[in-house]
Amino acid sequence: MTWAVTTISRLVAATTLSVATVLPVGLGCVVLVGLPTAGQAQSVVKGLPDFTELVEQVGPSVVNIRTLEKAKVNAAAGPGSDEEMQELFRRFFGVPIPNSPNSPSAPRQAPRPNGRSQPSEEPAQPRGMGSGFVLSADGYIMTNAHVVEGADEVIVTLTDKREFKARIIGADKRTDVAVVKIQATGLPVVKVGDVSRLKVGEWVMAIGSPFGLENSVTAGIVSAKQRDTGEYLSFIQTDVAINPGNSGGPLINMRGEVVGINSQIYSRSGGYMGISFAIPMDEAMRVSEQLRQSGRVTRGRIGVQIGEVTKEVAESLGLGASHGALVRSIEAGSPADKAGLEPGDIIVRFDGKAIDKAADLPRMVGSTKPGTRSNLTVFRRGANKDLAITVAELEPVKTGKAAVPAEDSKTASTAQFMGLVVADLTEAQKKELKRGGVRVESVAEASARAGLREGDVILQIANTEITQLRDFETAMAKLDKNKPFNVLFRRGEAVQFALVRPGR
Repeated sequence: MTWAVTTISRLVAATTLSVATVLPVGLGCVVLVGLPTAGQAQSVVKGLPDFTELVEQVGPSVVNIRTLEKAKVNAAAGPGSDEEMQELFRRFFGVPIPNSPNSPSAPRQAPRPNGRSQPSEEPAQPRGMGSGFVLSADGYIMTNAHVVEGADEVIVTLTDKREFKARIIGADKRTDVAVVKIQATGLPVVKVGDVSRLKVGEWVMAIGSPFGLENSVTAGIVSAKQRDTGEYLSFIQTDVAINPGNSGGPLINMRGEVVGINSQIYSRSGGYMGISFAIPMDEAMRVSEQLRQSGRVTRGRIGVQIGEVTKEVAESLGLGASHGALVRSIEAGSPADKAGLEPGDIIVRFDGKAIDKAADLPRMVGSTKPGTRSNLTVFRRGANKDLAITVAELEPVKTGKAAVPAEDSKTASTAQFMGLVVADLTEAQKKELKRGGVRVESVAEASARAGLREGDVILQIANTEITQLRDFETAMAKLDKNKPFNVLFRRGEAVQFALVRPGR
């Protein structure tokens, strides 16, 4: 493989000011900067971190992971693309490299001498590569689930060049954590750090095998914590250089402790662009413990689809600050259904813990053991309500039926100031929805600007439940037609809030 090397230099040295420093400002211009005061000197003059001791300490615990897979290939085809490029396409584009042996469009038959084709089994071919680190002296190693996914063989190489065939103990796609095991003893083990002590701006270091370059060390700072890019965990964002092959390697703090697993990058080109994400080590350890015990991860579920609560909706409902998780739909027969949750409820607490944003709920529920009886606090029509719920085990999401098309209705009501014409639901629609409401027949003006559409079913107006046309008319009569008000409506299988602003 031919490598193109580009040298990029940047100023990283800190200079101690003695009497004055001359800083170039423009052609022929200088500015004199005086010596900082004694109180400022300690905060201004700081040396850059030295990572050499950390590399010596943690480096032996970091491993290179190669994966192989058996596949039928075209014997007439030339050598497959190198494994680094395979990893790049697979990880960051989600597909094998075009025309490779692993590409879905690649031929799977090898020609016979007589011109006919026959399937041919080839030895295991390189599939991809990544990194990992040693959790225990007896050979348990942590890496990313996507590194070992689909592999027929996993080869682990230690820093002393010893190679071992590894057995996959378990992998969890939802958190992208996997544990593999090699037959070895006396291995150097990493120290696991306390993620809660990690601070934004803190120096961190990564060790891995980008593009197969084993034991490569890169460094940077923590850019953000609790970055929501996944359903069941939030990530540590850094500016540490991460590339294909770094996946599964450790993120290390200045105390030589592993605080995360390098997992993802943000990229428009497939290469590093200065934004990297690591799985927090506290979450990874919880997952790894279950994988080592049973080979799988068990999570709780309650059977709701949720959305964010916007500031405007929170204010219009009287909730105050925007927090909680808006229940958009409920799976029939699920724990939420049995507990009495309703579409439009806002879940504000789970087992006594406040829900600041919608993403908090699946993480709280997911970490709860199935069968546990828990408590929910929901905000419903202006007041809090406590509900008891028994958490079930997470399973594939069931596909709900589409709403029954509306039939002609003989009764209708018009709210001209909000540009809305509504009608009572048919008996079939009420049975399908398992609750009442009014159907939007036509929409214009303020309601159209708020996002309402023909066919939507209005369930609530300004915290008042709407079960029939009479309720709608009563609610309309009580509204201040000069002030915004909230409307809870159903569209398809989900519900959501809209904020209608009359006269705009």
